[in-house]
Amino acid sequence: MPTTLTVNGTRATVDLPDDTPLLWALRDGLNLTGTKYGCGVAACGACTVLVDGVAQRSCQTALADVAGATVTTIEGLGTPAALHAVQAAWIDHQVAQCGYCQSGQIMQAASLLAENPNPSAQEIDDAMDGNLCRCGTYPRIRAAVQDAASRLKEV
Repeated sequence: MPTTLTVNGTRATVDLPDDTPLLWALRDGLNLTGTKYGCGVAACGACTVLVDGVAQRSCQTALADVAGATVTTIEGLGTPAALHAVQAAWIDHQVAQCGYCQSGQIMQAASLLAENPNPSAQEIDDAMDGNLCRCGTYPRIRAAVQDAASRLKEV
C-alpha cells in the first residue's frame, strides 16, 4: 500500500511495503542518497534523518511509522546557496575526512540545536554519542556544533 509523507518540504508517495525501512524508501524509492547505510541496527547514526524535527535512525524506522510525517534529509537541510548553520560550520571546521558519517552527524547536530540552542560541551558529547565517526573527528565535530550554535543565535 502506498505511503504518503512530506520529505524535504515536498509531499511524496512511496509504493513500498509498510515494513520497508525509511532509509531504503528514501534512497531507493525517492533517490535521496545523502542518507547513508552504516550498520542497519541503529547503532552508528549514519542513517540519521529528522522526523517531525527530531533525529531518528532511518534504518530501523518502518515506512508505515512515518506515514503523514515530515521527514528532512541532508538534502533538505540547506541548499548550496544557503547552507544550514551546521553545514557551514562543518565546512569551516573541516570536520569531514572520509565523509561517510557526516550526513547523519549533521542531522543529529541540527536536531540538538533545534532542541537546545546553547548546549554545553558535555551536552554536545551526550547528544552526539550515538553517531560514530571512524575517522575520529570528534573534537572538530564538537567545535563545529558550538560554532553552529553561535551562528544560529545571530540569525
